[in-house]
Amino acid sequence: MAKGKINVSVENIFPLIKKFLYSDHEIFLRELISNATDATLKLKHLTAIGEAKVEYGNPQIEIKVDKDNKKIHIIDQGIGMTEEEVKKYINEVAFSGAEEFLDKYKDAGKDAGIIGHFGLGFYSAFMVAEKVEIITKSFKEESAVHWSCDGSPQFELKKAKKEDRGTEIVLHVAEDSTEFLEDARIRELLTKYNKFMPIPIKFGTKEINDPEHEPKTTKDKDGKETTEPHRQLTVDDIINNPNPAWTKKPAELKEEDYKGFYRELYPMQFEEPLFNIHLNVDYPFNLTGILYFPKLTNDLNIQKDKIQLYQNQVFVTDNVEGIVPEFLTMLRGVIDSPDIPLNVSRSYLQADGAVKKISSYITKKVADKLSSLFKNNREDFEQKWNDIKVVIEYGMLSEDKFFEKADKFALYPTVDGTFYTFEELETKIKDNQTDKDDKMVILYASDQEAQHSYIEAAKAKGYEVLLLDSPIVPHLMQKLETSKEKISFARVDADHLDNLIKKEDTAISKLSDEEKEKLKGEIEKVIDPKSGFTVQLEAMDSSAQPFIITEPEFMRRMKDMQQTGGGGGMFGMGNMPDMFNLIVNTNNELVSEILNTKTAKKRERLINQSLDLARLSKGLLKGEELTNFINRSYEMIK
Repeated sequence: MAKGKINVSVENIFPLIKKFLYSDHEIFLRELISNATDATLKLKHLTAIGEAKVEYGNPQIEIKVDKDNKKIHIIDQGIGMTEEEVKKYINEVAFSGAEEFLDKYKDAGKDAGIIGHFGLGFYSAFMVAEKVEIITKSFKEESAVHWSCDGSPQFELKKAKKEDRGTEIVLHVAEDSTEFLEDARIRELLTKYNKFMPIPIKFGTKEINDPEHEPKTTKDKDGKETTEPHRQLTVDDIINNPNPAWTKKPAELKEEDYKGFYRELYPMQFEEPLFNIHLNVDYPFNLTGILYFPKLTNDLNIQKDKIQLYQNQVFVTDNVEGIVPEFLTMLRGVIDSPDIPLNVSRSYLQADGAVKKISSYITKKVADKLSSLFKNNREDFEQKWNDIKVVIEYGMLSEDKFFEKADKFALYPTVDGTFYTFEELETKIKDNQTDKDDKMVILYASDQEAQHSYIEAAKAKGYEVLLLDSPIVPHLMQKLETSKEKISFARVDADHLDNLIKKEDTAISKLSDEEKEKLKGEIEKVIDPKSGFTVQLEAMDSSAQPFIITEPEFMRRMKDMQQTGGGGGMFGMGNMPDMFNLIVNTNNELVSEILNTKTAKKRERLINQSLDLARLSKGLLKGEELTNFINRSYEMIK
């Protein structure tokens, strides 16, 4: 038997590891199972190339909890260690790594996000254990070795009795970590971190129906049927799926396999995904995974953190910001890459060259998939548009390379349910909706019900009206207006149509300038100055409504953008007020009647009624004012 002292200058290295190395003590189990997996996969490799003259068989990793004796056992059937290897890898490499870690990162604190750095995975055991034992036997058939350490730099190393190759780690759980002696807690951790580890993980046993036993049904003398119970078998409870869908080639999987894996990832999600994107690249970096497009709403605050990041099938995090472009964090699924440096801070990660390449690859792969869906089955793509548009519009806004690709398949639906690409839209409206300055004006509505009268007026002139109702649209329109030549977007209620698409032939007003001044004064007398209305007299077609309320495009768009981040904030405006124009059609007969009415009382009544009708069509008439309007209207009918 050998006793010794681990050669480190930091006497209190264990308290430092426990307090400081990991922000979350629960990952000790993940680290130890990862080591056991590595040992098993190394043996697989050595047997495959003929260097290990043993039978690989069907090894598994077993977790046992001995609550009475406060112990956790992690047992593998992997490569094992000789005495010399224990001295080297446990006493020297890991501890020198620990010291290097402490010197380098002690000022960074837990924010450094260090996981398993410098071979420190094994020493995470001391976060929950007051004593750790290793009983190990190398595949080289040398005698077994027993190593133990009580959390001080002192260790003990001696021969051991162990028949089978592999390693058993025994954790003597500390008083402050007894939660990990509960089966339910261990099962929770195994499910969280090790659900897709490549080696089967056994945790206890379970009862199943014997597949070779068919229960017999018998009838008694009265003809009543009785079926005997199923015969039960006790089998190992393997808690993981060692061969998840993303580790297979796309050609090996059917649509049902992808859907089944989605249910495996999100057992509480009852809606099927719309489609999936299989990632599989081995140069210039290694990356596999499957991303799913779920049904998305217009709510930008939907739960992100649904993509799970793995490193060689070991769960690491569901915070993939920096690895996956932000607009794709609304998707779901799995990304697995050994090339993502997980042992460093977020800021380092976001500046890392490999990570940037991975992010670009994922963006390209998603764009290519969407493009192929659009080309192969446009009808289906159109049906799914409302469920996926938030991601695509956000991507167009935030990633220039994605914008270039998406410009070919991004859709612009009309209020009548027709879908155009931008190129198709341009061809359709260019002749009719180009103004006198040769600018193509794209009309849109954000609420088909609230803006109905404005939409109908535009359709009566043969104009196409898009239905753009996602919260990203105001920002995206700004980008389109700056990236494409001679176009502008205008919401149908931003002004009267003749002003939105100005042609050469403007209508001539029936009223003289003096009459217009008088009329404007009379209307401004009646309107509440706090209402925020600016009165504008316009010569329009006599059949157009007498009073029309519009919201100036620029100010309203800034307000919309402010509500979804950006926009107003950059102008230092704080919360921007609602601003409306009251457009008065000087060629409408009712407007002439208002001007020529002899009594002030009747004029006021006509103005109020006309204004309230305009407010009603704009959805601005509510509460007491709506009640008064209804009562007044009934009086007029009488």
